[in-house]
Parts: sequence; structure tokens; C-alpha cells
Amino acid sequence: MKRIKTNEEWLKILEQSKEQPLLILKFSLTCVSSISALKEFKALDTVLPKYLVIVQRERDVSNVIAQDLGVKHESPQLLILKEGKGIWQATHYKIKRPLLSEAIDTYIL
Repeated sequence: MKRIKTNEEWLKILEQSKEQPLLILKFSLTCVSSISALKEFKALDTVLPKYLVIVQRERDVSNVIAQDLGVKHESPQLLILKEGKGIWQATHYKIKRPLLSEAIDTYIL
């Protein structure tokens, strides 16, 4: 898992998603549901690249992601990107491994 710290990194990752689907977790340092989501995200067994945005530290990146993908910002928020678009998302306590695995099977495989 790699952190996205700059808008330039985000743009490269968005381009990367045109070649390979990937996952992004927006994470809050002060939110209990974010801690649960991060544990689920880390434990998710997948070959897809995983990225993390800490919203308090990279607020501008988080906002640009929401704008570029046309999704309302939430935290925690897990996004599946494919072909330069956000194709699926889950927020808060819906970020659980079984649901994530099902979404990957449905939308990616």
C-alpha cells in the first residue's frame, strides 16, 4: 500500500487506472470507522494496487480525487478505479473484506 501525497501523484495513479484497476482508501486519523476500514483494507487479499490518502494531511488531494471522479467526499471511503473512472465505492462500516472481494469479482474480474 502506498500513500498519495500530492496532486501529481494522484494524476499518475488516475492514468495508471486506465491500464490496471486499483483501490484507493480515504482515511481519517480521527474517525473510529476509518480505523476499522484501514484494518479491512490492509487485510484484503488482492493483486490490485492499493493506495491510501490521509485526509487531514492531504486534504487537497482528497478534494481533487472527489472532483475528478465526480463522487462526494466521505471518510473513510474506498474507491475502485478502472479505466480512469471511479466504478464502485463504499463508505464507513460498509468497508469490509467480503463486500470488497465481491465488488472486485463483480466489477474487475
